[in-house]
Amino acid sequence: MRADRVKKVPPYLFAQIDKAKEDAQARGIDVISLGVGDPDLATPGFIINELKSSAEVVENHHYPPYEGMLEFREAAADWYRRRFGFSADPASEIYALLGVKEGLIHMFLALIDPGDITIVMDPSYPIFEVGTFFAGGDTYHIPLREENDYLPDLEEVPREVLKKAKVIAVNYPHNPTSAVAPRDFYSEAVRFARENKLLLINDAVYTELYFDGLKPPSVLEVDGAKDCCVEFHSLSKTFNMTGWRIGFAIGNAEAIDALSVVKTNTDSGVFRPIQIAGARALREDLSSVDHLRRIYTKRRDLVLSKLKGVGVSPYYPKATFYVWSRLPWGRDSIEFCRTMLERSGVILGPGVGWGRYGEGYFRIALTVGDLLLEKAMDRLCAAIAQGE
Repeated sequence: MRADRVKKVPPYLFAQIDKAKEDAQARGIDVISLGVGDPDLATPGFIINELKSSAEVVENHHYPPYEGMLEFREAAADWYRRRFGFSADPASEIYALLGVKEGLIHMFLALIDPGDITIVMDPSYPIFEVGTFFAGGDTYHIPLREENDYLPDLEEVPREVLKKAKVIAVNYPHNPTSAVAPRDFYSEAVRFARENKLLLINDAVYTELYFDGLKPPSVLEVDGAKDCCVEFHSLSKTFNMTGWRIGFAIGNAEAIDALSVVKTNTDSGVFRPIQIAGARALREDLSSVDHLRRIYTKRRDLVLSKLKGVGVSPYYPKATFYVWSRLPWGRDSIEFCRTMLERSGVILGPGVGWGRYGEGYFRIALTVGDLLLEKAMDRLCAAIAQGE
């Protein structure tokens, strides 16, 4: 009964991780999952209270504007102006999303025709490739290497690929590696996109989860970026709102307009009270995010210390809530993660799940409570210390 396009798509990594957790629990294993980046911390109270009060208003029970309430789009524009110095027109350069994952899939449907190519990073968020595939396009993978701080060499892309390429998709701060792109890279990427007539998409949902006071830039800070770039942002990670499903696309008006054609024909927008609460979040002083960064910094340092204590060499995280590390032995990340689950009850993310060049690595999510994380790391490191 399934369409060919569905048959050809591999199982979604995080659905597989959830299944592994269920299977292990069914066998009586005491499982701690560090495989999925879903914050354990609560959405700030002021956002919840805004949702409650706005949900009591009958007018908010109706369909929202397809593009998002003007209140939400203006709040997003104001936040980008304050945070990145980028000015966007809320009417034509911002579109509300049911989360960035949905928005990216719809953007690829809006831009890619059969035979078109999307240039993607490897390892990378799987949705770039899946969205392109659903649209009938192909992907070209640029390897990201630890020795280059997981930044791509754009000059590696062959001319024959560029002739068919329509989009280049990046994701900084980077999932899964936690790397951050400096402004110089964005300047080069914008130049590359303009010269090759590409739309540059940046999934930037982790910009506010940075460490050591080093704020990640936006690609839209670069002069001329609006001519060829769209950035996707979300409230999920910044405000612990993963289940609320609210984000936005911002940037090039022509691309936003193309996205709107798909969106208006496939969904009816974000529930009004969620948008009102989201607007409130974006207009706050972000002190709740300062607190969040301190928590993740403490967790990051714990994980780094524990791994180094058993001879594992993780990549130093600059942002996100992940730790990315080479395997202590072997090259098969799935087999390593399976072994760790059996030995320790701890679920990890196998690097190959983010692409061919993620093989030989694993990812830890810092999204469980401090005591549970320490328990998980003690178990994991004891399992690693047993050797291959």
